[in-house]
Amino acid sequence: MSFDPSIVALGGGHGLYATLTALRDVTPSLTAIVTVADDGGSSGRLRSELGVLPPGDLRMALSALCEDTEWGRTWRDVLQSRFASAGPLDGHALGNLLIASLWEHTGSAVDGLDWVARLLRARGRVLPQADVPLEIVADVETDDGLVEIRGQAQVASTPGRIRGFRIEPASPSVPPATVEAIVEADMVVMGPGSWYTSVLTHFLVPEVSKALHRAAGRTVITLNLAHEDIETAGTDRVDDIRVMRELVPDYQPALVLADSRYGEDQELIDELRDWNVTLVTADVTLATDDACHDAKLLRAVYRDLLTRVVPRVTE
Repeated sequence: MSFDPSIVALGGGHGLYATLTALRDVTPSLTAIVTVADDGGSSGRLRSELGVLPPGDLRMALSALCEDTEWGRTWRDVLQSRFASAGPLDGHALGNLLIASLWEHTGSAVDGLDWVARLLRARGRVLPQADVPLEIVADVETDDGLVEIRGQAQVASTPGRIRGFRIEPASPSVPPATVEAIVEADMVVMGPGSWYTSVLTHFLVPEVSKALHRAAGRTVITLNLAHEDIETAGTDRVDDIRVMRELVPDYQPALVLADSRYGEDQELIDELRDWNVTLVTADVTLATDDACHDAKLLRAVYRDLLTRVVPRVTE
Protein backbone atom coordinates (compact mmCIF):
# COMPACT_ATOMS: atom_id res chain seq x y z
CA MET A 1 0.00 0.00 0.00
CA SER A 2 1.27 3.47 -0.86
CA PHE A 3 -0.44 5.06 2.15
CA ASP A 4 -0.15 4.49 5.89
CA PRO A 5 -2.81 1.86 6.57
CA SER A 6 -4.84 2.03 9.75
CA ILE A 7 -4.31 -1.17 11.75
CA VAL A 8 -6.02 -2.24 14.98
CA ALA A 9 -4.68 -5.02 17.20
CA LEU A 10 -6.82 -6.55 19.93
CA GLY A 11 -5.78 -8.62 22.91
CA GLY A 12 -3.90 -8.33 26.14
CA GLY A 13 -0.66 -9.22 27.87
CA HIS A 14 2.34 -10.77 26.16
CA GLY A 15 0.45 -11.86 23.05
CA LEU A 16 -0.59 -8.32 22.23
CA TYR A 17 2.93 -7.08 23.05
CA ALA A 18 4.30 -9.40 20.33
CA THR A 19 1.70 -8.23 17.81
CA LEU A 20 2.38 -4.55 18.48
CA THR A 21 6.14 -5.05 18.29
CA ALA A 22 5.60 -6.54 14.84
CA LEU A 23 3.12 -3.93 13.62
CA ARG A 24 4.77 -0.76 14.97
CA ASP A 25 7.09 -0.58 11.93
CA VAL A 26 4.35 -1.43 9.44
CA THR A 27 2.37 1.78 9.98
CA PRO A 28 2.30 4.81 12.28
CA SER A 29 -1.51 4.55 12.29
CA LEU A 30 -1.65 1.73 14.82
CA THR A 31 -4.18 1.26 17.63
CA ALA A 32 -4.13 -1.32 20.39
CA ILE A 33 -7.44 -2.25 22.01
CA VAL A 34 -6.79 -3.93 25.33
CA THR A 35 -8.86 -6.18 27.56
CA VAL A 36 -9.83 -4.76 30.95
CA ALA A 37 -10.67 -7.91 32.93
CA ASP A 38 -7.34 -8.49 34.69
CA ASP A 39 -7.78 -8.82 38.44
CA GLY A 40 -4.43 -10.21 39.52
CA GLY A 41 -1.19 -8.70 40.81
CA SER A 42 -0.60 -4.96 40.79
CA SER A 43 -3.49 -4.36 38.38
CA GLY A 44 -5.91 -6.28 40.55
CA ARG A 45 -4.88 -4.38 43.66
CA LEU A 46 -5.32 -0.99 42.01
CA ARG A 47 -8.62 -2.07 40.51
CA SER A 48 -9.85 -3.14 43.94
CA GLU A 49 -8.50 -0.16 45.90
CA LEU A 50 -9.26 2.64 43.43
CA GLY A 51 -12.06 1.25 41.29
CA VAL A 52 -10.05 1.94 38.12
CA LEU A 53 -9.53 -0.14 35.01
CA PRO A 54 -6.72 -2.68 35.48
CA PRO A 55 -3.74 -0.80 34.01
CA GLY A 56 -1.22 -3.61 33.53
CA ASP A 57 -2.05 -4.82 30.02
CA LEU A 58 -2.57 -1.21 28.91
CA ARG A 59 0.91 -0.39 30.24
CA MET A 60 2.38 -3.37 28.37
CA ALA A 61 0.81 -2.19 25.11
CA LEU A 62 2.09 1.35 25.57
CA SER A 63 5.57 0.02 26.29
CA ALA A 64 5.52 -1.99 23.06
CA LEU A 65 4.81 1.19 21.11
CA CYS A 66 7.50 3.39 22.69
CA GLU A 67 9.72 5.47 20.44
CA ASP A 68 12.86 3.51 19.55
CA THR A 69 15.21 6.16 20.96
CA GLU A 70 17.02 6.60 24.25
CA TRP A 71 14.08 8.73 25.44
CA GLY A 72 11.42 6.19 24.52
CA ARG A 73 13.32 3.13 25.74
CA THR A 74 14.23 4.82 29.03
CA TRP A 75 10.65 5.77 29.83
CA ARG A 76 9.48 2.31 28.75
CA ASP A 77 11.90 0.69 31.20
CA VAL A 78 10.84 3.08 33.96
CA LEU A 79 7.16 2.32 33.40
CA GLN A 80 7.86 -1.42 33.39
CA SER A 81 9.95 -1.33 36.58
CA ARG A 82 8.45 -2.79 39.75
CA PHE A 83 8.96 -1.90 43.39
CA ALA A 84 10.41 -4.53 45.69
CA SER A 85 9.84 -3.76 49.36
CA ALA A 86 8.36 -5.06 52.57
CA GLY A 87 5.60 -2.45 52.33
CA PRO A 88 2.41 -1.84 50.34
CA LEU A 89 4.29 -0.78 47.18
CA ASP A 90 5.79 -4.25 46.77
CA GLY A 91 5.02 -5.68 43.34
CA HIS A 92 3.47 -2.52 41.91
CA ALA A 93 4.69 -1.47 38.47
CA LEU A 94 5.48 2.23 38.39
CA GLY A 95 3.63 2.56 35.10
CA ASN A 96 0.46 1.21 36.68
CA LEU A 97 0.61 3.90 39.34
CA LEU A 98 1.31 6.61 36.76
CA ILE A 99 -1.60 5.54 34.58
CA ALA A 100 -3.97 5.41 37.55
CA SER A 101 -2.83 8.88 38.61
CA LEU A 102 -3.39 10.30 35.12
CA TRP A 103 -6.87 8.80 35.05
CA GLU A 104 -7.67 10.61 38.26
CA HIS A 105 -6.08 13.83 36.95
CA THR A 106 -7.82 13.84 33.55
CA GLY A 107 -11.05 12.13 34.54
CA SER A 108 -10.84 10.07 31.35
CA ALA A 109 -9.35 6.63 30.69
CA VAL A 110 -8.67 7.53 27.05
CA ASP A 111 -7.10 10.91 27.81
CA GLY A 112 -4.91 9.44 30.54
CA LEU A 113 -3.56 6.77 28.18
CA ASP A 114 -2.94 9.37 25.48
CA TRP A 115 -0.81 11.35 27.95
CA VAL A 116 1.34 8.30 28.70
CA ALA A 117 1.66 7.70 24.95
CA ARG A 118 2.99 11.25 24.59
CA LEU A 119 5.52 10.63 27.33
CA LEU A 120 6.78 7.53 25.50
CA ARG A 121 6.48 9.26 22.11
CA ALA A 122 4.57 6.12 21.21
CA ARG A 123 4.17 4.95 17.64
CA GLY A 124 0.45 4.39 17.93
CA ARG A 125 -2.41 4.64 20.38
CA VAL A 126 -3.73 2.43 23.18
CA LEU A 127 -7.44 2.24 24.02
CA PRO A 128 -9.40 0.22 26.58
CA GLN A 129 -11.92 -2.42 25.54
CA ALA A 130 -14.53 -0.88 27.87
CA ASP A 131 -15.02 2.09 30.18
CA VAL A 132 -15.38 -0.11 33.28
CA PRO A 133 -13.49 -3.08 34.70
CA LEU A 134 -14.90 -6.43 33.59
CA GLU A 135 -15.19 -9.67 35.50
CA ILE A 136 -14.87 -12.93 33.60
CA VAL A 137 -17.08 -15.76 34.80
CA ALA A 138 -16.37 -19.22 33.37
CA ASP A 139 -17.90 -22.65 33.70
CA VAL A 140 -14.90 -24.97 33.99
CA GLU A 141 -15.10 -28.74 33.77
CA THR A 142 -12.78 -29.99 36.51
CA ASP A 143 -12.17 -33.31 38.25
CA ASP A 144 -14.93 -32.23 40.66
CA GLY A 145 -17.43 -31.57 37.88
CA LEU A 146 -18.60 -28.29 36.35
CA VAL A 147 -17.48 -25.38 38.54
CA GLU A 148 -18.16 -21.64 38.19
CA ILE A 149 -14.89 -19.69 38.36
CA ARG A 150 -14.83 -15.92 38.77
CA GLY A 151 -12.08 -13.50 37.82
CA GLN A 152 -9.53 -13.48 35.01
CA ALA A 153 -6.65 -14.64 37.19
CA GLN A 154 -8.60 -17.63 38.51
CA VAL A 155 -10.03 -18.56 35.10
CA ALA A 156 -6.56 -18.45 33.55
CA SER A 157 -5.04 -20.66 36.26
CA THR A 158 -7.78 -23.21 37.00
CA PRO A 159 -7.04 -26.66 35.50
CA GLY A 160 -9.91 -27.99 33.43
CA ARG A 161 -11.83 -27.38 30.21
CA ILE A 162 -13.78 -24.15 29.82
CA ARG A 163 -17.32 -25.00 28.73
CA GLY A 164 -18.81 -21.53 28.73
CA PHE A 165 -17.95 -18.02 29.84
CA ARG A 166 -19.41 -14.55 30.15
CA ILE A 167 -18.56 -11.09 31.48
CA GLU A 168 -20.08 -8.88 34.13
CA PRO A 169 -21.44 -6.34 33.49
CA ALA A 170 -22.89 -7.97 30.39
CA SER A 171 -23.23 -4.72 28.40
CA PRO A 172 -20.51 -2.32 29.53
CA SER A 173 -20.11 1.12 28.02
CA VAL A 174 -17.31 1.42 25.48
CA PRO A 175 -15.24 4.50 24.54
CA PRO A 176 -16.43 5.84 21.18
CA ALA A 177 -12.79 5.95 20.06
CA THR A 178 -12.53 2.18 20.52
CA VAL A 179 -15.49 1.43 18.27
CA GLU A 180 -14.39 4.02 15.72
CA ALA A 181 -10.87 2.57 15.51
CA ILE A 182 -12.18 -0.91 14.68
CA VAL A 183 -14.76 0.20 12.15
CA GLU A 184 -12.33 2.49 10.31
CA ALA A 185 -9.35 0.09 10.32
CA ASP A 186 -7.83 -1.13 7.08
CA MET A 187 -6.80 -4.31 8.90
CA VAL A 188 -7.76 -5.79 12.27
CA VAL A 189 -5.51 -8.32 14.00
CA MET A 190 -6.84 -10.56 16.78
CA GLY A 191 -4.44 -12.79 18.70
CA PRO A 192 -2.16 -14.31 19.65
CA GLY A 193 -2.86 -14.42 23.38
CA SER A 194 -4.75 -16.25 26.09
CA TRP A 195 -7.62 -17.46 23.95
CA TYR A 196 -10.54 -16.98 26.30
CA THR A 197 -9.42 -14.13 28.56
CA SER A 198 -7.49 -12.02 26.03
CA VAL A 199 -8.96 -12.81 22.60
CA LEU A 200 -12.52 -14.16 22.75
CA THR A 201 -13.50 -11.78 25.55
CA HIS A 202 -13.73 -9.00 22.95
CA PHE A 203 -16.78 -10.71 21.46
CA LEU A 204 -18.49 -10.63 24.85
CA VAL A 205 -18.63 -6.80 24.82
CA PRO A 206 -21.67 -6.08 22.61
CA GLU A 207 -20.46 -2.78 21.11
CA VAL A 208 -16.99 -4.18 20.39
CA SER A 209 -18.44 -7.38 18.93
CA LYS A 210 -20.71 -5.38 16.63
CA ALA A 211 -17.71 -3.36 15.39
CA LEU A 212 -15.68 -6.56 14.88
CA HIS A 213 -18.47 -8.03 12.78
CA ARG A 214 -18.44 -4.90 10.60
CA ALA A 215 -14.67 -5.26 10.15
CA ALA A 216 -14.70 -9.07 9.69
CA GLY A 217 -13.65 -8.92 6.03
CA ARG A 218 -10.51 -7.02 7.05
CA THR A 219 -9.61 -9.21 10.03
CA VAL A 220 -6.69 -11.60 10.53
CA ILE A 221 -6.93 -14.12 13.38
CA THR A 222 -3.44 -15.03 14.58
CA LEU A 223 -3.31 -18.43 16.28
CA ASN A 224 -1.14 -19.30 19.25
CA LEU A 225 1.93 -21.49 18.96
CA ALA A 226 1.82 -23.76 21.98
CA HIS A 227 -0.11 -24.86 25.05
CA GLU A 228 1.47 -22.48 27.54
CA ASP A 229 -1.90 -21.36 28.95
CA ILE A 230 -3.66 -23.46 31.57
CA GLU A 231 -7.02 -22.22 30.24
CA THR A 232 -6.47 -24.05 26.92
CA ALA A 233 -4.47 -27.04 28.20
CA GLY A 234 -5.34 -30.26 26.39
CA THR A 235 -6.72 -28.51 23.33
CA ASP A 236 -5.25 -27.64 19.94
CA ARG A 237 -5.53 -24.81 17.42
CA VAL A 238 -8.53 -26.37 15.73
CA ASP A 239 -10.29 -26.27 19.11
CA ASP A 240 -9.58 -22.54 19.32
CA ILE A 241 -11.30 -22.04 15.98
CA ARG A 242 -14.23 -24.24 16.98
CA VAL A 243 -14.89 -22.34 20.19
CA MET A 244 -14.76 -19.03 18.30
CA ARG A 245 -17.30 -20.34 15.80
CA GLU A 246 -19.54 -21.52 18.63
CA LEU A 247 -19.31 -18.18 20.42
CA VAL A 248 -19.99 -16.03 17.34
CA PRO A 249 -21.55 -18.29 14.68
CA ASP A 250 -22.35 -15.36 12.39
CA TYR A 251 -18.74 -14.10 12.36
CA GLN A 252 -16.32 -14.85 9.52
CA PRO A 253 -12.85 -13.24 9.37
CA ALA A 254 -10.88 -12.85 6.19
CA LEU A 255 -7.82 -14.88 7.16
CA VAL A 256 -6.40 -17.14 9.85
CA LEU A 257 -2.64 -17.04 10.34
CA ALA A 258 -0.87 -20.07 11.81
CA ASP A 259 2.74 -21.08 12.11
CA SER A 260 3.99 -23.39 9.37
CA ARG A 261 4.00 -26.28 11.88
CA TYR A 262 0.19 -26.34 11.40
CA GLY A 263 0.38 -26.38 7.62
CA GLU A 264 -0.46 -30.10 7.51
CA ASP A 265 -2.95 -30.10 10.39
CA GLN A 266 -5.82 -31.69 8.49
CA GLU A 267 -8.40 -31.04 11.21
CA LEU A 268 -7.56 -27.34 11.18
CA ILE A 269 -7.57 -27.23 7.38
CA ASP A 270 -10.97 -28.94 7.23
CA GLU A 271 -12.47 -26.70 9.92
CA LEU A 272 -11.39 -23.54 8.12
CA ARG A 273 -12.58 -24.88 4.79
CA ASP A 274 -15.98 -25.50 6.36
CA TRP A 275 -15.88 -21.93 7.72
CA ASN A 276 -14.90 -20.68 4.24
CA VAL A 277 -11.92 -18.85 5.74
CA THR A 278 -8.46 -18.83 4.17
CA LEU A 279 -5.61 -20.38 6.17
CA VAL A 280 -2.22 -18.71 5.83
CA THR A 281 0.81 -20.52 7.20
CA ALA A 282 4.28 -19.06 7.64
CA ASP A 283 7.37 -19.46 9.79
CA VAL A 284 6.62 -17.02 12.63
CA THR A 285 8.21 -18.80 15.61
CA LEU A 286 11.12 -17.35 17.56
CA ALA A 287 14.19 -19.53 16.97
CA THR A 288 15.13 -19.53 20.66
CA ASP A 289 11.63 -20.22 22.03
CA ASP A 290 9.08 -22.29 20.14
CA ALA A 291 6.25 -20.91 22.31
CA CYS A 292 6.85 -17.28 21.23
CA HIS A 293 6.24 -15.43 17.99
CA ASP A 294 9.16 -13.74 16.24
CA ALA A 295 8.23 -10.07 15.77
CA LYS A 296 10.39 -9.65 12.66
CA LEU A 297 8.87 -12.68 10.94
CA LEU A 298 5.37 -11.58 11.93
CA ARG A 299 6.04 -8.10 10.56
CA ALA A 300 6.84 -9.43 7.10
CA VAL A 301 3.73 -11.62 7.08
CA TYR A 302 1.43 -8.81 8.20
CA ARG A 303 2.78 -6.54 5.46
CA ASP A 304 1.83 -9.18 2.91
CA LEU A 305 -1.59 -9.82 4.45
CA LEU A 306 -2.49 -6.14 4.17
CA THR A 307 -2.85 -6.73 0.44
CA ARG A 308 -5.09 -9.78 0.96
CA VAL A 309 -7.85 -8.45 3.18
CA VAL A 310 -10.99 -6.80 1.82
CA PRO A 311 -10.34 -3.05 1.37
CA ARG A 312 -12.31 -0.75 3.61
CA VAL A 313 -15.08 1.11 1.83
CA THR A 314 -14.90 4.84 2.56
CA GLU A 315 -18.34 6.33 3.02
